[in-house]
Amino acid sequence: MDEIDRQIVNCLGDDSRRSLADIGGEVGLSTSAVNERIRRLVANGVIRRFTIDVDAEALGLGLTAFIFVGLAADADEAVFRAVATDHPDIVECQHVTGGWNYLVKIRVASLAGIEAFLDDLKRRRLIARSETMIALSTVVEPPFRPRRAVS
Repeated sequence: MDEIDRQIVNCLGDDSRRSLADIGGEVGLSTSAVNERIRRLVANGVIRRFTIDVDAEALGLGLTAFIFVGLAADADEAVFRAVATDHPDIVECQHVTGGWNYLVKIRVASLAGIEAFLDDLKRRRLIARSETMIALSTVVEPPFRPRRAVS
């Protein structure tokens, strides 16, 4: 990956629908050369997906919470990871050091959504304890991609 590849990735990061000709004009390459580089970046796993940035509040998911999770002693960590990967409320899940096992970021409609999320994990016997922090506002965040159908 060279400097031109980095510039292309930055262009796509700003707007993944940007035209190849526009990107080529910015980085000094032809449309076909930009297309070939993007194909190579995808094939090499540098670009994993093209996505959109959605307004979570407009979808009715205006509450963001960060939850430190302590797994239950008998919880299967692979099961927790599978649930986290597929759970519609989870935006991010990080394996962390310290007194907790995971830090989970969720997007829900209300405080009741946080309770329902925690109840779900408890019902599955995955967590022993948790600590929740509610975000008052967001300063910087990656694009939000909803993981569920919004009614």
